[in-house]
Amino acid sequence: MTDAERVDVVVLGLGVGGEEAAGRLAQAGLSVVGIERRLVGGECPYFACVPTKMMVRAADLLTDARRVGELAGHADVRPDWGQVARRIRDEATDDWNDQVAVDRLVGKGVRFVRGEGRLTGPDTVAVRPADGSGELVFRADRAVIVGSGTEPAAPPVPGLADTPYWTNRDAVRATELPASLLILGGGPIGCEFAQVFARFGVAVTVLEAADRLLPGEEPESSDLVRSAFAADGVTVRTGTAVEHVGHDWRGFTARVGGEEHVAGRLLVATGRRTELAELGIAAAGLPDGKFIATDDRMRAGGALYAVGDVTEHGGFTHMAMYQADIAVRDILGQGGFSADYRAVPRVTFTDPEVGAVGLTAAQAAKAGIDTLIGTADVAAETRGWIHKAGNAGVVKLVADRDRNVLVGATSVGPCGGEVLAALTLAVHAEVPIDRLRSMIDAYPTFHRAIGTAVASLG
Repeated sequence: MTDAERVDVVVLGLGVGGEEAAGRLAQAGLSVVGIERRLVGGECPYFACVPTKMMVRAADLLTDARRVGELAGHADVRPDWGQVARRIRDEATDDWNDQVAVDRLVGKGVRFVRGEGRLTGPDTVAVRPADGSGELVFRADRAVIVGSGTEPAAPPVPGLADTPYWTNRDAVRATELPASLLILGGGPIGCEFAQVFARFGVAVTVLEAADRLLPGEEPESSDLVRSAFAADGVTVRTGTAVEHVGHDWRGFTARVGGEEHVAGRLLVATGRRTELAELGIAAAGLPDGKFIATDDRMRAGGALYAVGDVTEHGGFTHMAMYQADIAVRDILGQGGFSADYRAVPRVTFTDPEVGAVGLTAAQAAKAGIDTLIGTADVAAETRGWIHKAGNAGVVKLVADRDRNVLVGATSVGPCGGEVLAALTLAVHAEVPIDRLRSMIDAYPTFHRAIGTAVASLG
């Protein structure tokens, strides 16, 4: 076996969290090796957050133009997907080249190795470089950080694996759109793609096994998104699992509850999966599972840390950054706050936007909390009434009656994700409800719906 080179820190996987941790530790004067087999920065800048929000922005502009007739005259709208594809290629992803990110990382003092890395012990990582050179082995004196992210997951539907289906990565790279599209999965990813493509003229059908879209959110959120989909011409089938998928001269076929749906393309948006076995977690003494368990300082055991999607609480770019900060401070002995997951914000960038934080009403009830529920209709607020076209929304609050604080909240509507900031602060800081009642909300704003919802708690 190759002799191990001793360094202070090895970062295995340079997604958002891994890149952040590696860069900061190197800037702090530690010798850091960063290993990545794909693109430095991970999924977010190349296939998720950034390019998909460019798609959402373009689709929303089209719809706003189509709404001109309700308020301001007439507009002739002609979609051009090529313009969106070029922006994603040129502005967001550099044609899916991470050289800028690599240079930024190296500039901070990180030694970058592109290749397949695996744990060979709790403090040792072996790497097979992508350039075909000999195996490298590193032993970390201070810490090994795993931040290798996740891969698109596909459900075990008969026939699916034999078809050339799309994942989010293929959809983001698309330079031309199909005439029709089937989407397996009505969660955040599936819903965002469904609305974007429908607004660019694609005939979209969403197939969701749960009884509603966005099953992890409040029912009111699901209803509002489904109503928006109906206006956009999106066909939705919920409550029935896909029985078989095929691909022939007609395109893709999906059999659902006795119906056969046919489309030119099929997008699978049913979640993500880790690849922990390939990382060698057993050699590091970690138990097999879907995620790496960590404590509130992101320690997985000994000098081994994990951040981002590989942890049970990952799944968001902002979570990976948050966890990386905690791990970095722990490794440097700087102390400070530890991980607290009570107030994790999340946003689905549909129109209307669906923002949420903390527990839903159902989750709070399942946890045994005696709840108070408050709601406000965004369209009925003065700002919603002024906005008129595309003003549907709701603010829903979930309070702990005994402790007199919010444990969850939802903000759906125009700028729903922005309005969520105040609700996230309230949940995170455990602001007493009486204190929220005494707030002065600017008029006329969308966030005034929070005051209306607080007043209705009961």
